Amino acid sequence: MKKEYIVKILKTDYVTHDVKRFIVEKPKNYKFAPGQATELSINLQDYKNEKRPFTFTSLNDNPNLEFIIKIYRDHESVTKKLEDLKQGDSFILRDIWGAIHYKGYGVFIAGGTGITPFIAILRQLRKEKKLKGNILIFSNKTEKDIILKNEFDEMTKEGLQIVYTLTKENNPKYENRHINESFLKEKITHFNQQFYICGPIKFVGEIQHTIQRLGAHPDAIVIET
Repeated sequence: MKKEYIVKILKTDYVTHDVKRFIVEKPKNYKFAPGQATELSINLQDYKNEKRPFTFTSLNDNPNLEFIIKIYRDHESVTKKLEDLKQGDSFILRDIWGAIHYKGYGVFIAGGTGITPFIAILRQLRKEKKLKGNILIFSNKTEKDIILKNEFDEMTKEGLQIVYTLTKENNPKYENRHINESFLKEKITHFNQQFYICGPIKFVGEIQHTIQRLGAHPDAIVIET
């Protein structure tokens, strides 16, 4: 039987208008790698068995756990209930899993909250002073949807290259288009490197097929949807 932990919420705040950060207790000897995830449920009678996958955005050596989660207010769901949670409430935390692992410098391509597996990876690379040589291509609907933009911008001072693109807002500060073949050919100098892709299923599938056509080796592509 998989182990479960009851962990208290220590702090909550918003990183965008509809994305909420939760700082929670970390069980003793609970270890994970950047990019990995777990199944969480809300520790309330009606929600205990409603498990949802969420990625750790904290680092393994942080004293507490951090999760960054989008709130869907337009329909009844677990993530809508998350908006009501506050300090002192609790989650049920389970075992660790996840397919996203850092395998060497390359291109990270994220759509919306698909950025979450990359947050801990990029934070770890920053800590190890290994950001240089990596590129982040981050697609969002509008500027207000960009998660942790200030933190990512700080990473550019340490070698991370970032391309932001918006798909539903014309804003001269950013690219204003979808990520397609011409976009990728323009922004990426060569395809003989690692690629990390995360986002909606259609987004991931289209980009995966496109970069393979452009020369990326299938074994060098790490995906999660």
